[in-house]
Amino acid sequence: MISRILGLVRDAVVANLLGASAAADVFLFANRIPNFLRRLFAEGAFAQAFVPVLSEIKEQQGDDKVKLFVAQAAGTLGTILLIVTIFGVVASPVIAALFGTGWFIDWWQSGPNAEKFELASSLLKLTFPYLFFVSLVALSGAVMNVYNRFAVAAFTPVLLNISIITCAIFLHDKFSVGAYALAIGVFVGGIVQLLFQLPFLYRAKMLARPRWAWQDENVKKVRKLMLPALFGVSISQINLLLDTMIASLLMTGSIAWLYYSDRLIEFPLGLFGIGIATVILPALSKLHSSKKLSDFQHTLDWGVRFVIFLGIPAMVGLMIISPLIITVLFDHGAFKEDSVDHVKAVSLGVVAYSVGLVSFMLIKVLAPGFYSRQDTKTPVRIGIITLVLNMVFNIMLAPFIGYLGLALATSMSASCNAFLLYRQLKKEKVYQFSSMSLRFTIKCIVASIVMGCFTWYVSSYYYWASWEFTQQVILLISLVALAGVSYFAMLFLMGVRLNTIKSVAITESN
Repeated sequence: MISRILGLVRDAVVANLLGASAAADVFLFANRIPNFLRRLFAEGAFAQAFVPVLSEIKEQQGDDKVKLFVAQAAGTLGTILLIVTIFGVVASPVIAALFGTGWFIDWWQSGPNAEKFELASSLLKLTFPYLFFVSLVALSGAVMNVYNRFAVAAFTPVLLNISIITCAIFLHDKFSVGAYALAIGVFVGGIVQLLFQLPFLYRAKMLARPRWAWQDENVKKVRKLMLPALFGVSISQINLLLDTMIASLLMTGSIAWLYYSDRLIEFPLGLFGIGIATVILPALSKLHSSKKLSDFQHTLDWGVRFVIFLGIPAMVGLMIISPLIITVLFDHGAFKEDSVDHVKAVSLGVVAYSVGLVSFMLIKVLAPGFYSRQDTKTPVRIGIITLVLNMVFNIMLAPFIGYLGLALATSMSASCNAFLLYRQLKKEKVYQFSSMSLRFTIKCIVASIVMGCFTWYVSSYYYWASWEFTQQVILLISLVALAGVSYFAMLFLMGVRLNTIKSVAITESN
């Protein structure tokens, strides 16, 4: 929660400093590429391959073997990432040309956006090293999670947000383009996050000198699992990167509008979806190693049920009050100075992304159903299908509704991804959505609709656009509280209790 709130504060600072200008487009582009690789190498494929193997070693061979394996994984992954990072810094113009095709074409033809390409090349040299540091942070966090110490890894991103905010405030006047201050904040944030986790790793007696162990049996197992997982678990990130490439061909502001829209979606996704997935992966890996198949299915059902319980009202709420949220968070400074109605543009993007919010969250819960069983090939096949569908949807929608088509295509492809993951789990008789969970889902939908109607009616009664900032904040807090009270009250009237949510799996098992 702290991390996500500070993330929104960070985005508010970025919006205040850069707005939705060309500099904002370029910084968000330069920051997205290493973040994409981070999720691909670290939080994505590596974590999904590393955690099941680590859990298996812990259960079967003990802590000493775990410590050796961590040292081998750190040395092997660290060496590869160092090489990739050096290549990324040196070849930043090539990367900028590859993923910012529209800017490169303008630069080549001396067009109006030529400076975007040059700025992107420079900023990438500062943001790309973040990949190296944060990947080792993810490795350390995965070890802590396997030992049920979730707080350290969850708190670590707070330091990145603090670093970016601090550099933005104190360094933006030092450069002709404020985006450089933000890029330095990303670089410093990566170092600070890694240094923060080392003492906790030492206290857990898991800190050891990294070793190169490319041919080690367990490292080879991670490699084997990781290669297909590169595509499977990070498919949504690949879709976002493809969206960025296409958005670079659209009007100025498109990348920024997509970014700010995505950031609002990331709040409930990170808080609930990724939070649940972080807890559920080591739990499922342990149950699979212990061959507790019934508990495995019930744990997955709990994760899906919790996603529905929190995801559906979050989706409805964002669709209704996103204009007020965007006004409070971003409509200041450079963001407000432009003649373009950025609030409306971003709020429409939020609606398009919200369509797929529950699907985004379900993917985070259903994918561990494969990775915990060390099956990375199935999500790859599904990921390839989803990637193709996303590009088809992009081509169908972007020419007509621009950046909104990209956001809607991402939501549609995510829904296909979640459906295909579930269908395969059901086909393999690993997990089937329980009848009691189906009834619970219907109640959540009804309660969310009632909540949405009530919140929309109250919010439409006030003309808050011309209000003072403090009044807007009070109204926003009041609406969120009102939405929460109405949602839970409606569930209560339909007979849902908190212990019902937790005990469905136990009841069915009995």
